[in-house]
Amino acid sequence: MTMTLIGYARVSTQDQNLSAQLEALNNAGVNTDNIYHGKQSGKSDTNQLMLDAMVEKSVKGDTVIITRLDRLGRSLNVILNTLQKLSDKEVAVRSLDGQVDTSSSDPMKKAMTQLLGVFAELEHSIIVDRLQTGRTRTGKLGGRKELFNESQKEVIKTKYNESVSISALAREFKTSRATIGKIVK
Repeated sequence: MTMTLIGYARVSTQDQNLSAQLEALNNAGVNTDNIYHGKQSGKSDTNQLMLDAMVEKSVKGDTVIITRLDRLGRSLNVILNTLQKLSDKEVAVRSLDGQVDTSSSDPMKKAMTQLLGVFAELEHSIIVDRLQTGRTRTGKLGGRKELFNESQKEVIKTKYNESVSISALAREFKTSRATIGKIVK
């Protein structure tokens, strides 16, 4: 089995230039044909497609080379998810700045990767908390709006108790039988 060096480069905006990253990857021995790159916002489908293609192309024994760890994605969760996918395929990841080298058995390098996981969890918790706080403050807790208000529900329940069928109520209130069924139960 031959090991292939696969490169991945990404810039966050159209104004930024990929050439420095591409040159660094070439200088590290990555063949130009094996470099995947994106040049738009990290939210761009183009970047995600290129990242997915790079992960898909890599096979057991390959090494993915990046200039810096943050080039793998906009958030720590995306970065760690990509690292996990590559690890599952037994593909090593090495950053040219020396932060990450999953092929190394160095305990400090392994600890650094595990710390990234801890920080990803923290980042996710902070984001969730921020969203919940905002929703609570604005009163917009999410979910679908109620189809009927409480007084309409009482009318439906009363008619149902007076032996009007669920089907008839659904036709009258222009809704499904399942919705009427939930109200009367």
